[in-house]
Amino acid sequence: MKVTVKKKDNSPISVEIHTEFIKLQDAMKLANIVYSGGEAKAMIQEGAVLVNGEECTMRGKKLHDGDSFTFDGQTYRITAQA
Repeated sequence: MKVTVKKKDNSPISVEIHTEFIKLQDAMKLANIVYSGGEAKAMIQEGAVLVNGEECTMRGKKLHDGDSFTFDGQTYRITAQA
């Protein structure tokens, strides 16, 4: 039996916002990572989320255009739309 392993594409997923900033927990909801703010709060407080490459436990952390966050090995980049 032949087994083929494909490497997962780790390019950042764009999360578009129409405001100056977005809070981390709201960005996670917008990206469909979590279903509720409570679920986002738990993941963030467990240290499961990196913001710009560093662990972040502040669910109200403000993310601006160009910031990124990583959850479960996938990176999401905040992009502002005019």
